[in-house]
Amino acid sequence: MDTILVVDDDLGIQKQLKWSFTSYQVVFADDRASAIAQLRRHEPKVVTLDLGLPPDPANASEGLKTLQEILALAPQTKVIVVTGNNDRVNALKAIELGAYDFYQKPIDSDTIKLLVQRAFNLANLEQENRILARTKPGMGSVIGNSEAILAVTRRAEKIAGTDISTLLLGESGTGKEVFARSIHEHSPRKDRPFVAINCASIPENLLESELFGYEKGAFTGANKTTIGKIETAQGGTLFLDEIGDMPIGLQAKMLRFLQERVIERVGGRTEIPVDIRVICATHRDLQSMVAEETFREDLYYRIGEIPINIPPLRDRDEDIILIARNYLNQYREDFKAKAKSFSDGAIQAMLAYPWPGNIRELQNKLKSAVIMAEGSVVQAEDLGLESYENTRAPESLNLREVREQAESRAIRRAFQTAEKNMSKTAELLGVTRPTLYSLIDKYQLEDVKTGA
Repeated sequence: MDTILVVDDDLGIQKQLKWSFTSYQVVFADDRASAIAQLRRHEPKVVTLDLGLPPDPANASEGLKTLQEILALAPQTKVIVVTGNNDRVNALKAIELGAYDFYQKPIDSDTIKLLVQRAFNLANLEQENRILARTKPGMGSVIGNSEAILAVTRRAEKIAGTDISTLLLGESGTGKEVFARSIHEHSPRKDRPFVAINCASIPENLLESELFGYEKGAFTGANKTTIGKIETAQGGTLFLDEIGDMPIGLQAKMLRFLQERVIERVGGRTEIPVDIRVICATHRDLQSMVAEETFREDLYYRIGEIPINIPPLRDRDEDIILIARNYLNQYREDFKAKAKSFSDGAIQAMLAYPWPGNIRELQNKLKSAVIMAEGSVVQAEDLGLESYENTRAPESLNLREVREQAESRAIRRAFQTAEKNMSKTAELLGVTRPTLYSLIDKYQLEDVKTGA
């Protein structure tokens, strides 16, 4: 049973909330010292906090200090502050300091129960994501929990232990190099070099010598023999980013290297054997380029023995928020900033925005937001997304509907994780097979029923 901490010095309010929160284990505190003691002892996910605490119950100073101390000790705690009817200023100040939400007296049981339920839903989701981030096998540096990204990581995990040529496809900024590094880190070559080169960033006349190296005297300025990126990656992995921008003339030499696993330096006559794995990536449509004869067909099939399509950020649902929180924590440390959470408006805006620049654009906006945010909470305007703040459909507050959606997602996720084995799916969900079949019928999960 989830635990909720009620911090209030009014015994009448304590009793009212105890009867309101019958679905939870309720613990109480009536001042800052006892609140911190209960926080340390019970580690509640949700706290309701009256800002008017002794020794200064007429003001909010003690309540705000308690809020700050709670969040300093347990920053993931969802704190709902309870204020007087005419104390909106301190309520907003509490939100700025990092409170999850606020509620003004007099207390209405149904309303505060709904606030608490939403807080627990979010706290449990965040806890699940943290656990997945720590325990998820495979592509550990890939952040995400959506079905779209899990399908891609499962595909990447299967090929990581092989030397098969892999082609990563996706829009710019989707994290193709992150996937390439993850494949390398989970391969037998993980202790050898990972060498990346962007074929679009190097002038055409220099790319060949950059890749293959050159002998002394091969051209003007070649004062010494220099090994190229391919030799540098000996025993490890070579990542050719934006392979679609490789000049057509160089593609023939690259094809020979991939087929024979030997190279010749520019100006050289000696064949040099090379043992490396090659991973390529591009945002271009290589099949169209093959049809237009701007990319060699034989090279296309050589580099793309197994293609992996990385989905754009806009198709990754709540991964957007998971990734955003990860980078928020990182940039807060980098810039010694105060920002440590997002307002509801900022979350709504991030989910509504189409992210044409994908994860790279999200990183840039978050760096700016961490620096520009006035308090501990990042607002939509800090991200430059204020026009998107109210464009996403509001989240359903109907508990039955929310529960059905959550259970349906969990069943689908477990089904895929268990590789479509019903017994394993039921085991992962902690239910019997008859119960699982009943839920599948109840929610009309035809894709699970048919094994699609």
